[in-house]
Amino acid sequence: MLFICSQNRWRSLTAERLFDNRPDYMARSAGTEPGARVRVTAGHLGWADTIVVMERKHADYLRQKFPDAVEGKRLVILRIPDKFQFMDHILQELLRERLTEHLGVEW
Repeated sequence: MLFICSQNRWRSLTAERLFDNRPDYMARSAGTEPGARVRVTAGHLGWADTIVVMERKHADYLRQKFPDAVEGKRLVILRIPDKFQFMDHILQELLRERLTEHLGVEW
């Protein structure tokens, strides 16, 4: 599972960390902006079976920049705004709730 946000500093990195000790999932994260901690590439997208973005603009970016790499992939938009810090408790709860809703992830 690949998590995408803008800067790969707060939301997507928090989502990746939630899966660190889970043997049933492999998770990575990246960002869409030039200054992202890890900037998304076609290689990241090729690795992932499921791509989870925080906002619609991230999905639009991926479809525009990497159309071949996202074709046929499961793309989930969580609709989580950019207003949380890394590992914020409310962010973690939102991620768990939305990942359960969209992907059936059990915690």
